[in-house]
Amino acid sequence: MVEIFPKDEHNATLLSNVHPPDWQNPEPAKRYNLVVIGAGTAGLVTAAGAAGLGAKVALVEKHLLGGDCLNAGCVPSKCIIRSSRVMADIRGAKPFGIHVSEDREANFSSVMERMRRLRAQMSHHDSVKRFQELGVDVFLGEGRFSGSDTLEVLGKTIRFKKAVIATGTRAVEPPIEGLKEAGYLTNETVFSLTERPPLLVVFGAGPLGCELAQAFHRLGSKVTIVEMAPQFLTREDPDAASILANAFRRDGIDVRLNTKVRRVAVSENKKKIYLNADGKEEIIDVDEILVGAGRSPNVEGLNLEAVGVEYDKKRGVVVNDYLQTTNPRIYAAGDICLDYKFTHTADVTARIVIQNALFLGRKKLSALTIPWCTYTDPEIAHVGMYEKDAKTRGIEIDTFIQPLKEVDRAIADGEEEGFTKIHVKRGTDKILGATIVARHAGEMISEITLSMVGNMGLKTISNVIHPYPTQAEAIKHVADAYNRTRLTPFIKKLTSFWLSWTR
Repeated sequence: MVEIFPKDEHNATLLSNVHPPDWQNPEPAKRYNLVVIGAGTAGLVTAAGAAGLGAKVALVEKHLLGGDCLNAGCVPSKCIIRSSRVMADIRGAKPFGIHVSEDREANFSSVMERMRRLRAQMSHHDSVKRFQELGVDVFLGEGRFSGSDTLEVLGKTIRFKKAVIATGTRAVEPPIEGLKEAGYLTNETVFSLTERPPLLVVFGAGPLGCELAQAFHRLGSKVTIVEMAPQFLTREDPDAASILANAFRRDGIDVRLNTKVRRVAVSENKKKIYLNADGKEEIIDVDEILVGAGRSPNVEGLNLEAVGVEYDKKRGVVVNDYLQTTNPRIYAAGDICLDYKFTHTADVTARIVIQNALFLGRKKLSALTIPWCTYTDPEIAHVGMYEKDAKTRGIEIDTFIQPLKEVDRAIADGEEEGFTKIHVKRGTDKILGATIVARHAGEMISEITLSMVGNMGLKTISNVIHPYPTQAEAIKHVADAYNRTRLTPFIKKLTSFWLSWTR
């Protein structure tokens, strides 16, 4: 039996949509064009897209349709982040000439109730009923390959021509002494909270850890974030990560970089965290532990060996550039096979799989230009190469930076901390990568992504009229900075001569 906590009306609605308690699996068709294992974003997009094109599709899910994104990821986290931003704006209202009492507090239970209500409201998009109406045969239960063209689900055999593995990932349990015994939260359980933890420690300063550490702090928890590496968001631009770390410290979050968790113990109703930083031991007491230290692929129980699908227990299912596994009849999409584990990459790889598996397509994973965003405040958005990537590949670049403190709208908004940074291939305007740090960086990065996909350089962006005043003007300012580099001494001399001759 699948359960979602707390057991309120909103979660009852969610469950009735994404795993109806009274659901009866249909009798399998003689053969399916496509069977999809896993009903997260990748699986749902694959199933809906293939069925819409006329394919006979079976969709298999052992837990909740919607996967992490709807149930334990994007949707619930962004609902909570939105509430936490309201609290931050209230507390930071004084510099804007708005005076509010300093004793304003978030009602944590109401914040979580709102999240559950909105999640339930959105869940109809991923519901069993909707996919049934699309013509997809939905099977709830654990799927396991039983032959070269068959899958078993609760005693029923599903025969297929092609299959797609889209089983996603789950939270990793770090090998920390005493952690399991003390108990901890992950993205799969943290959204079940109804009471605010007074003292919270977050293990890992990746996207999940950073987003929820800031959100919980703004909602009233005293938060410590612990990271073994010397910077937040180790994949990101160091300048961007530094801005975020400084913002956390300024807000009152206890930031511990270069710090290792030695062990966890329980004493007097508190969880004791034993830390080591630069050889110095320290103990902190907390009420709850949130682990955001990586993901592990869901490959167990699929019987992949029986169908010749190669996989790695840490990295997931092995695919080629066409998202085909080592069994040419079986493909994979989404987090189970990708280094970039985002909802939007799950979506786009599902579309690639539909074309390649059903219509002899030759769409390549390597051809994608993938942006991403960490939804902290400020947000950090990125697309393409970092400086370190260009250096590794031996590509010479020019980098143009526009600080937000020099952008009029950012000044008016009181959001001057951040920048737009764009890398171009040296001697050209070809954009190789970009990082934006701004409160709404995720909304701004698509202009650069579009330019890269459309093979349009900074010269083109400089010709785009941006409404004034907007923070997106920072992108145009970068393009203008590039244009100024084209005014070489020779060009300036030539134009000066022309203007003097035409006077």
